[in-house]
Amino acid sequence: MVAAVKFWDRFADRYAARPIKDTRAYDAMLADAAGRLKPTDRVLEIGCGTGSIAIRLAPYAAAWTATDFSAAMLRIARAKPAPDNLRFVLADAEHAVDGGPFDTICAFQVLHLVDDLPDTLSRIRAQLKPGGLLIAKTWCFADMGLGLRALFLALRAFRLFPRANALTKAALRRTVAEAGFVIEVEHVFGNNPHGPYTVARNPGGAGRRTAAAGSVESRINGAPRSGENNVE
Repeated sequence: MVAAVKFWDRFADRYAARPIKDTRAYDAMLADAAGRLKPTDRVLEIGCGTGSIAIRLAPYAAAWTATDFSAAMLRIARAKPAPDNLRFVLADAEHAVDGGPFDTICAFQVLHLVDDLPDTLSRIRAQLKPGGLLIAKTWCFADMGLGLRALFLALRAFRLFPRANALTKAALRRTVAEAGFVIEVEHVFGNNPHGPYTVARNPGGAGRRTAAAGSVESRINGAPRSGENNVE
């Protein structure tokens, strides 16, 4: 994990400066996530990066705790204007879930980076209230063509890309289900088929709302947009 922390600390400024490639898909995904939140929700975000998603979605919840293991990423996040109910905490994925139970746990572009995905999912579920949601977007590298996979391996050899799990969408779906979640949504926003957006419920208790994307999307799209592209 030390190597991963050093990687993201080193690339934090460059990462934050990269533009979002598909703003329409990004906004649609955030609108869906916002529509699943309630004003009373306690939300935990794992791997928040430089905080762009947390800043945009925190107003739809009562409290939002955004965590990341990179101090450099959090330095950038804390420098941005943010809602009063949002706090940034330095923590890795293994320990970020401490402090539950939560109504919703978000993991945008992070599950493919954890050392032990089944263990991380089990920890997430243990800290979710019955009926609570896991909202995630995950890169599935193993579904990519051979050329792209070779490119990422080459970039990693030159320390220009982090270590990542070679997941397929089928393997991701199976691992989420084996952790005890009920998958309610699997969707691809935009033209990249290798980054599924997943909404999974912790069984038990009252069911959660479905996304009311129409009204929420108009409010999301009116919010300021940062340059971070941790969801593409």
